[in-house]
Amino acid sequence: MTDSEAPRKGSLWRTVKAVAWGFFGVRKNSDYQQDIDKLTPLHIIAVGFAGVVVFVVGLILLVKFVVAP
Repeated sequence: MTDSEAPRKGSLWRTVKAVAWGFFGVRKNSDYQQDIDKLTPLHIIAVGFAGVVVFVVGLILLVKFVVAP
């Protein structure tokens, strides 16, 4: 294995932070480059999907709370 093929080591918390910043659309280029080097696409997709589910469920609950008689 060469240096460019070294396994990526990203933590769950780092992945959650990267996805959260992606939802807001704000990210420093240096942090983005570090995320590319350390995070795996599968982890990003999984955390992104979970974030979308939490967001949608939160919106549904908010609407039910506001509209409830």
